[in-house]
Formats: sequence, C-alpha cells, structure tokens
Amino acid sequence: MPLWTIHHTPGIFTDEEKQQLASHITDHYERVGLPRFYVITLFHETRPEDFYVGGEPTPVGVRIVVDHIARRNPDRESRRRTAQWIKGMLQPHLERNAGLHWEFHVDETSDDLWMINGIAPPPAGSDAEKLWARSNSASPY
Repeated sequence: MPLWTIHHTPGIFTDEEKQQLASHITDHYERVGLPRFYVITLFHETRPEDFYVGGEPTPVGVRIVVDHIARRNPDRESRRRTAQWIKGMLQPHLERNAGLHWEFHVDETSDDLWMINGIAPPPAGSDAEKLWARSNSASPY
C-alpha cells in the first residue's frame, strides 16, 4: 500500500489539483502492477501558524510522507529512481509557489503489518493479487 500524506499550507492545491495529483500517483503504481485501491492519498491543510520549519512559522510549505508497504525498493539505485520519480511528479504542482518550502520522505514498512478489510494482501505478483487488481477490491483468497 502506498500511503501519501500531504501536509500543506492553504492555497497550495485546488480541489482539482488534488484530484489530478492523486490520480497521477495512482496511475504510476497501477503501471507497476499494484491494484488501484492500494493507493491512498490524504491532503491535510495546515495553517501557516501551525507549520514550522527550523522553529519558525512557514507561510508556504508542503511536507509529504510516503509509506510503501506493498513493495520495497531492493537497492540504493532503485531508491534513488523512486525519489527522482516523486520529485519529478511533484515539481510541476509546487514550483509555481514563490518561496515554497517543500520536502518529502519515503518509509518502507514490512507487509506483515498490513491488512485491508481484515485480510492480509496476497503475495506480490501472485494470481490472487492480479485478481485484486482486476476487481479493484479485496477478497478472500
């Protein structure tokens, strides 16, 4: 499961831009074989008075936490490619904001600690996972 939690000050994203970014994120993961419903994107608007960088309020800021559970990068080079992909996808949405402070990080978590609707997801690339992708929903296997 990729979970993208996007903390941002007001005015960074319109509702339409949120939809576009969430769809773009989901499209990428679908292309690498994940079911679309694995991908969750949460936008949390945070007042500048509640967004601090270096101990100071930040008038325009974005902080993104990406949790990868369904798949993990096997080596340093693949982690670098993932970071570049994320940067490249975010930049068009963020570079138009003058003075914006933005950053992200990715955590990779064990899939042993993950369930959807009380079901442990099937192994990566398995027939059961492919069925989940086709039906875009979890089901016993």
